Amino acid sequence: MILPVFAFANAGLSLTNMSLESFAEPITLGIMMGLMLGKPIGVLLFSYAAVKLKLAELPPGIGWNQIIPVAVMCGIGFTMSVFIASLAFEHSPAAYGDYARLGILTGSLFAALIGYFWLAKVLPKTGENHETI
Repeated sequence: MILPVFAFANAGLSLTNMSLESFAEPITLGIMMGLMLGKPIGVLLFSYAAVKLKLAELPPGIGWNQIIPVAVMCGIGFTMSVFIASLAFEHSPAAYGDYARLGILTGSLFAALIGYFWLAKVLPKTGENHETI
């Protein structure tokens, strides 16, 4: 629990000038969608290709219904995303950096929550028989 709080405190995101309209900014939306859709799609496509080309195989008892929510959680890309955004918007107005960090925080949070609850739904409950999927 302390790591997300530490990361948020050190993100440098000032919420004083933010409003609900900040979530509709193209920078915020683009980063959120990149984390929530782009990264999972990329992870899934490359994982699927690796399995089909026999470069990798799924572990015993693991199916795509467990891989998909894990791929969604790949959208929790906080540290490198903040670093890249700081480089990308270094010479831009300060609001761009704030919108980027807002998109990173929001996209990472949604990716974490969606992935967690999806994975909790598809994993066998404690004490159930674990059969190969």
